[in-house]
Amino acid sequence: MILDLQNIFKDYQQDKLVVPVLKDVSFQVEEGEYVAIMGPSGSGKTTLMNIIGCLDRPTSGNYQLAGEDVLKCRDREMSDLRLRSIGFVFQSFHLLPRQTALDNVALPLSYAGIRKKERRERAAQALERVGLGDRMTFKPTQLSGGQKQRVAIARAMVNNPKLLLADEPTGALDSKSGEQIMQLFQQLNDEGVTVVMITHDINIASKAKRVIHIIDGMITEKNDQVKGSKEAENE
Repeated sequence: MILDLQNIFKDYQQDKLVVPVLKDVSFQVEEGEYVAIMGPSGSGKTTLMNIIGCLDRPTSGNYQLAGEDVLKCRDREMSDLRLRSIGFVFQSFHLLPRQTALDNVALPLSYAGIRKKERRERAAQALERVGLGDRMTFKPTQLSGGQKQRVAIARAMVNNPKLLLADEPTGALDSKSGEQIMQLFQQLNDEGVTVVMITHDINIASKAKRVIHIIDGMITEKNDQVKGSKEAENE
């Protein structure tokens, strides 16, 4: 079991008003799964992603990540858990513009205290893995949108995390580049990487093997398998 969220609530305080965002959210993700969390704008999916990614704490509930009780962690312990266990892929890439692709990918390893030689070797391997072995010395301004996202994926995977957490990973890409990125996620999942993807796009969500729907801060379906696969079985 990679993720186990039970009875998660998240409220925000606006002046004297308490605004509930997540309302009794419970679901699990097994190791090696490929799951999409799908919902419209304002559904609470970004707040849920922040809690899954150990970037925020729920108001109440229980959350275990790879067997560790996240909510018992202090801030430093949560930061260490996040570094060890989760690779992030964001819509806007978050690459350092003055650094090469290799240096961008190596960045999480520097936070983990890995020596420079090993950092560069592992970063190079990660870029090879995503098909950018010939772009290691390129800076973000020299790369296409799809290539930037591949660099971001390599950076997310370089520390061998237990979970790849992607937030609208194709949102800034054209349709062709987006399709290539989704093929890469499928390849990584086929290799055993657990993928959890946040999206509002039904076409992107359909690439996952399981879709969790969130509306108004509540989970509405937990085991919605990809419709295309069901239809294919019935033909």
